[in-house]
Amino acid sequence: MVPEFMKGFLPLVVFAGIVGALALGLTRDPRILPSELINKPFPEFELSDLHNADATLTKDVLGDRVSLVNVFGSWCMACVQEHPKLMELSGSGVNIIGINWRDSRSKGLQWLDTHGNPYARVIYDPYSRLAIDLGITGAPETFVVDRDGNIRYRHVGIVSDDVWKTRLRPAIEQIKAQS
Repeated sequence: MVPEFMKGFLPLVVFAGIVGALALGLTRDPRILPSELINKPFPEFELSDLHNADATLTKDVLGDRVSLVNVFGSWCMACVQEHPKLMELSGSGVNIIGINWRDSRSKGLQWLDTHGNPYARVIYDPYSRLAIDLGITGAPETFVVDRDGNIRYRHVGIVSDDVWKTRLRPAIEQIKAQS
């Protein structure tokens, strides 16, 4: 039971609590999401290659190189924004594996034909089988995977020049330095 004189303050206390929670949320970078998969193996999967429905791709597609694994879809407007940077990185020798997520095969192929293909291989994941295991929240998302197939970094959002210079490249350089 709340004393009578406190009843007038109750809405103010509730309001202050809501404002405090919102203010705390504004201090966090929404592109940095914790991932339970950091320093753990990339999930096992068996999915088809976007370009060849008869070819089954597995985790072996990562090979024994440091790779970027990039989630994209033809429906993703932000993916169009980041795509020139991926093309540039691919052209400079960065191994990029794509995951075409929640898309039709024809739309995914048409999108790559229109914008270019920076991917060494493209995993086709129309029903989110791999995306669920990776904890994908939306596209684009990009993972840095080391030579041993372990996820070392996760970036949610567009890969821009700044993201490449301040987050992804340093993560890759650190992995290479540890090898």
